[in-house]
Amino acid sequence: MSAFVPLASPWWVNLFILVPVLPFFLSKKRIPKKRLLVAALFGIAFGFVEAAAVVYLRAATGLLPGPTAKVIVAAPANLLKIECSREAATLAMLCGISWLFGHGAYERVAAFLWTFAFWDFFYYVWLRVTIGWPGSLLDTDVLFLIPRPWIAQVWFPMLISFLTALAVWFHSSKMGPLDRNSPGLKKA
Repeated sequence: MSAFVPLASPWWVNLFILVPVLPFFLSKKRIPKKRLLVAALFGIAFGFVEAAAVVYLRAATGLLPGPTAKVIVAAPANLLKIECSREAATLAMLCGISWLFGHGAYERVAAFLWTFAFWDFFYYVWLRVTIGWPGSLLDTDVLFLIPRPWIAQVWFPMLISFLTALAVWFHSSKMGPLDRNSPGLKKA
């Protein structure tokens, strides 16, 4: 079992721990729960598609069940280009679905964060279900290759995804922590 590593690499990836606070600064407008549910279902399903694509790539390169950062970075250049293009396409699809679910820039960013959180969290869930990897939250993964490899233990993206989804949910809830119209905050 791997030892706990508190920081991701490169250093700036660690700044993503601040992402869960963004929904509270985005908008006073709430995203309806039905749209959040549909976007979450999309994220969960898309997480499976992403996990399946990664399983196929790992099988094709002999990297099953799990990757090591050194092997991934040492992969053939043409395969890395395909992987970077797949990552860019994934982000484009998540942006597209967020554009459809949100009304206005701030709501679209919140929808992107919500959908991304479900996609990313369930990506690891589906990998675990399909190939038994990660064996633990302390396993190291290559999170993205754009613009250069992001490397962290699995707990890091899962924690950020969980906290981001929680923040968007509370922000979109009528009884959310910053709702000035909640009964506890109304003046008599």
